Amino acid sequence: MLYHLFEYLKENVDFPGVGLFRYISVRSIMSVIIALMISLIAGKFIIARLKKNQITDTSVKTGDNGKTGTPTMGGIVIIISLLVSVLLLCDLTNLYVQLLIVSTLWLSTIGFLDDLLKLRHKAGKEDTRIVRFLSKLRRKDKDGMKGKLKIYGQVGLGLIVGISLYLSDKTVIVEMKYVPSDAEQTEQVEATGYVRHVKSTKTTIPFLKDNLFDYAWLTPFKGAASQKAGWVVYILVAIFIVTAVSNGTNLTDGRDGLATGTVAIAGVTLGVLAYLSGNIVYARYLNIMYIPNSGEMVVFMAGLIGALIGFLWYNTYPAQVFMGDVGSLTLGGIVAVYALMIRVELLLVILCGIFLAESFSVMVQRLWYKYTRIRATRKLMAQGKYHPGDVVKGERVWVRAPLHDHYIYDRKKVDTPILLKTPREPIAEPKVVVRFWIISILLAVLTIITLKIR
Repeated sequence: MLYHLFEYLKENVDFPGVGLFRYISVRSIMSVIIALMISLIAGKFIIARLKKNQITDTSVKTGDNGKTGTPTMGGIVIIISLLVSVLLLCDLTNLYVQLLIVSTLWLSTIGFLDDLLKLRHKAGKEDTRIVRFLSKLRRKDKDGMKGKLKIYGQVGLGLIVGISLYLSDKTVIVEMKYVPSDAEQTEQVEATGYVRHVKSTKTTIPFLKDNLFDYAWLTPFKGAASQKAGWVVYILVAIFIVTAVSNGTNLTDGRDGLATGTVAIAGVTLGVLAYLSGNIVYARYLNIMYIPNSGEMVVFMAGLIGALIGFLWYNTYPAQVFMGDVGSLTLGGIVAVYALMIRVELLLVILCGIFLAESFSVMVQRLWYKYTRIRATRKLMAQGKYHPGDVVKGERVWVRAPLHDHYIYDRKKVDTPILLKTPREPIAEPKVVVRFWIISILLAVLTIITLKIR
């Protein structure tokens, strides 16, 4: 809103200093500061309110660490801080910003309902009309929203983003024939006619010539039909990316500050890539795609980083508040949508390696436990030692999944065999979290340098 106000003043009043709001760097700095201050100030009051209303985490993990009663749903702090800074400082006519706002509201609503169902059910509050309505969305055997409903929501967001990028004439990339050496500003280059705006299904991929990959290559068609079919593939990829990253972030949010710091590191990386992609000179120099108007997304990401840093003030060990699904699902969705819009979604395999490892560890744990349990059951049956109703335990790969719990949880408390024998003793939670942050930084650096590795 402030952006549009100062644009009006610049055009009609020519008030001194209002031209600063046209610079992405200035608004990004202001966005970080505003979001940071709001999260720090508002966080204190929101945490107190959550405590007063007994919106607390009572899961097994919190009980193991003496954190029972810690407020959850603190992701509201991040969302409020982010949206306020975005509404004040972003160009709200920018389609990329609009899609990011929709993504934030969409997934935060799903996460909020999931957290609300968990907490109301555990508290035994099933008497109000709204709770009875929401109970229809709740799992029968577990707390929270039905898994398929969350998947439907994530798929829906992927469809919205993919179709919007396909239909809009504003979501284009630029093919550059030649850029004059004396060109210093985007406007100078575009005005000379050395560039061509095109709708394309191309994306950035490391280790290949020119770092480009076209989804149309995966289709059996040629020409215009190939491009249309390529968009179908792109939309399917968008659905998968949004679902995978948001769920991966949700799994990572298991320890104090882990998801907060990891997402902040990924956010800084994506912000840098968006800034480079939004400047034709930098894009030409680095030989990456130039995406007009994508620079405005830097202001959005700056607000998110500020909000995360402010939230980290309360979320570091020992945490005064947990973000809950309302925060973790939203953060993962923002990262996924952001990467899709600047055409670096395939780089998330590297950048979000922590989320990938966390998700992979859960899948491996479940599959291996089921396999070893079946194997043990068959062995007992062959020996004639199995009786119907007997409980047969399988073998674990990790002490506990997701992966970060393998290092933190005491293996002496587990009564089943564990495949991995290290570490022998549990590692302090803050140390594990910081080590995961360091790995995230290394992955972020690798993500950027892969653009120049051919």
